[in-house]
Amino acid sequence: MKYVMETDKKKTARAMSIEAPISPRDALEIVRTIKGMKLGPAKDYLDRVIKKKSAVPYRKFTDSVSHKRGTGPGRFPVKAAKYVLDTLSNAENNAEFKQLDTEKLVVKSAIAQLAPPIKFYVYKAFGSSGKFYRERVHIQIILEEIE
Repeated sequence: MKYVMETDKKKTARAMSIEAPISPRDALEIVRTIKGMKLGPAKDYLDRVIKKKSAVPYRKFTDSVSHKRGTGPGRFPVKAAKYVLDTLSNAENNAEFKQLDTEKLVVKSAIAQLAPPIKFYVYKAFGSSGKFYRERVHIQIILEEIE
């Protein structure tokens, strides 16, 4: 799988998570929220989402999403936040390997794409079986060092 953006390899660090078993809607709203944040505040924000202290504002998929104080319509997608935090930590480790300054890193690009579904056969009554599709998401995060 290719990265969506071409970047300067000396000032950026990238990480990708392939076929994460999370909701595409939750992943999209999380990566929209952390895009443009500095690395430290983005990791703190995802930790607060996992602990259910801060809600993720939902801007696109707002059907039957309850209102949260200070954010508007939002939810606490804990499982998706864990996968995005793991990908962000991998990008941070790649930046440390490239000897970039972690204090100056900014989330330049954060993308969640729908992956091809994986088919499972679920057996029903009377020996019949039906297909069950599990949702998967590809997550790409690019960190850039800013002066």
